[in-house]
Amino acid sequence: MKSNSVSFPPALAETIQKSGVIAVIVIDEPSDVPPLADALLSGGLNAIELTLRTPSALESLSAFKKHAPQMSVGAGTVLTPQQLLQARDAGADFAVAPGCNPRVLAAAAEAGVPFAPGIATPSDIEAALEFGCRLLKFFPAEPSGGLAYLKNMTAPYAHLGLRYIPLGGISSATAAAWLADPLIAALGGSWIAPRALIQARDWAAIKQRAQEVAAIIRDTR
Repeated sequence: MKSNSVSFPPALAETIQKSGVIAVIVIDEPSDVPPLADALLSGGLNAIELTLRTPSALESLSAFKKHAPQMSVGAGTVLTPQQLLQARDAGADFAVAPGCNPRVLAAAAEAGVPFAPGIATPSDIEAALEFGCRLLKFFPAEPSGGLAYLKNMTAPYAHLGLRYIPLGGISSATAAAWLADPLIAALGGSWIAPRALIQARDWAAIKQRAQEVAAIIRDTR
């Protein structure tokens, strides 16, 4: 194990566990941040993963932290050490990636940024363990085999207390089954505030979707 690790501090890990869902966001205009944050918060959600897939992503991340400091804001699609440092400087509380790149993990450990790498195989998990990871992103969740695959694939590591954030192919119709399993820390929710609804500035629809999943969380946990 490295001298530093990328594990989440207990308080942040607990916050994510309590949130139940991390809304995954692709945003094009930083000016959309305040109404989007308000829609999610009023709908009962307080954690997001803002993906670094648009030119304005880092500016938007900073805007989230300024407008809604009570939200846990993660940077997603962090693919390079440079992006990791940029996300930290923009105020990200944590970072997430679709894969398990050892260079990015090393940068996160050096910078002290809580980091959840993407895993889909036992080899991915063991690579992440080298850096002290205890919270892992399972991606793509449903196409990889869903909850049944995750439970079987992770059985050899059950004694380590690892927790997972599944993302990919999950919807409000399948959320409850995932949330009921003790392996799951929180869901990655890309259906809650999809890019098209943000571009249409349909804050009412986003709030409604947030309310629906918040009700599922209350009923399941």
